[in-house]
Amino acid sequence: MRLMAAALMAAGVMIAAQAVSAHHSAAMFDDEKVVEFTGVVKELQWTNPHIWIQVIRDEQGTKTEWSLEGGSPNSLSRRGWKSTTFKPGEVVTVRFNPMKDGTPAGGFIGAKWADGRTIGRWE
Repeated sequence: MRLMAAALMAAGVMIAAQAVSAHHSAAMFDDEKVVEFTGVVKELQWTNPHIWIQVIRDEQGTKTEWSLEGGSPNSLSRRGWKSTTFKPGEVVTVRFNPMKDGTPAGGFIGAKWADGRTIGRWE
């Protein structure tokens, strides 16, 4: 009976590990490319499991909303982030790994404000 319970528990752990691994996949981002542009913050979605920064890019009158995925609120707050780090209407330059399929979205790398403040990896 104990052996059966241990086997079922091990199987459950393996299945859960696969689900967590799949959830944290970044396979959709092209980590060989880095995109950088200046835009206007629409909103910061401070939600689990990952935050999202919505940035409006204006290219010669054509406005496109970009969705940039960041880490979890818990891990980011330990690095000094707050739910008010990005305020609607702020002009910010962002760097990110774009989506492989060309969708206007990506994996957040870093940001820089006009006053020189930076967050994330900015080099």
